[in-house]
Amino acid sequence: MEQKDPILKGKYPAKSHCARVAEHLATHLAERNKQIPTTSIIYLEGQKTILQEDNDEPQPFRQRRSFFYLSGCALSDCHLTYNISTSTLTLFIPPLDPDTVIWSGLPLLPKDALDQYDIDECLTTSDLPSHLSRLSEQDPTPTLYTKTETSTSLSSVLADLPTDSSMLHPVIDECRVVKDPYEIALIRHANDISTRAHIAVLRAIPTAKNEQDLEATFIASCISSGAKEQAYSGIFGSGENAATLHYQGNNQSLSGRQNLLVDAGAEWSCYCSDVTRTMPLRGTFSRESRAIYTLVQEMQSASFALLRAGVSWESLHLRAHEVAIAGLLQLGILRNGSPDELLQERISVAFFPHGLGHYLGMDTHDTGGKPDHGDPDGMFRYLRIRGEVPEGSVVTVEPGVYFCRFIVEPYLKDERTRRFVDEGVLERYWEVGGVRIEDDVLVTKDGYENLTTAPKGIEEMERIIGGGE
Repeated sequence: MEQKDPILKGKYPAKSHCARVAEHLATHLAERNKQIPTTSIIYLEGQKTILQEDNDEPQPFRQRRSFFYLSGCALSDCHLTYNISTSTLTLFIPPLDPDTVIWSGLPLLPKDALDQYDIDECLTTSDLPSHLSRLSEQDPTPTLYTKTETSTSLSSVLADLPTDSSMLHPVIDECRVVKDPYEIALIRHANDISTRAHIAVLRAIPTAKNEQDLEATFIASCISSGAKEQAYSGIFGSGENAATLHYQGNNQSLSGRQNLLVDAGAEWSCYCSDVTRTMPLRGTFSRESRAIYTLVQEMQSASFALLRAGVSWESLHLRAHEVAIAGLLQLGILRNGSPDELLQERISVAFFPHGLGHYLGMDTHDTGGKPDHGDPDGMFRYLRIRGEVPEGSVVTVEPGVYFCRFIVEPYLKDERTRRFVDEGVLERYWEVGGVRIEDDVLVTKDGYENLTTAPKGIEEMERIIGGGE
């Protein structure tokens, strides 16, 4: 699938990321009444090749995200240094190994790496020890900023250099929250691929027999579009399986079930998409499923209406719960309480137990959200973002309503909460399973831009399942 944004024809902006991290390091040091040392070096090691246990095959490779952020390099067994004082980024790649060439062909060579990556120089990893040693010759007190994962083969060299391994990790995580145009283009392209795959699933529903048939359809579509990696293990939950938030079975028969919840997204050049759609397996939604789907649409629309730079994420989450309560009252599932009373009793948590969304980037649950899993308030305990969301961040907005027996039934047995739920009405909704709608959204100064274009309108999805365009 062709990349639409012309910015992606250029190099990944590794040096600007390095400069951003260096600036934030200096800011954090200033907050401690310290200055960044005259000679300061950022050093990172990429992910190594790791063999499977008792096997000569490698484990699936996934580049360390901090390393990719500062290099744009997805090769294994690499290292980098960034000299803050000279703004020099050096990439170290494995040297040519004739034995490996026999099996795998020629690797990337230093001259090719200079053309491919936004770096100043490229050496081989055999040059790294001497490169680091020269730093101490040029300045007797250089400071190396690194993370905890460093090669044991370099431990003797690193031991001779003043090293700070506490600041770099949180600073990079902080920098990753706000995306630059190149990163946004990568996320948008990953979404375009995922949109094509979600449409393929809709078209395959009439002939599919099992959840795994539709998972295979999704993955095949992504691969044919050039995305060989998934951003995460996809969820393809039919019927009551859709009530399990991170259902992983993906192997049950579709027979007799109303809906399919698909939470799946492609990865493109180490950047993620995260898209959820709930689809009618019988071609059209039942009355109960349509009612819940419409309610979740209203929850998402109400969240979008508040979304802009500087908004408190808690306020969006709270608004989604208020809409959920109003809708569940109207359907008769909730009763015997005003909206305010039901909110105070946290009854909606039984049906909407997770947070509204999370940051998205190189990780599906991206860095910088500062969650508080110890929050005593169950409505906010699972929020993956706390506080204000900044301009330029990418968030998921993913409200849902679920009928999970494990979560709901304790509320029905509790004398304090059972009076708020009409079990007779609820009985009609267990087969709905769960409905979630999730889009990936760029936060702007005055609002947002939705990067996800996968169909989510009821009539549009039903038309595609029925063979329409």
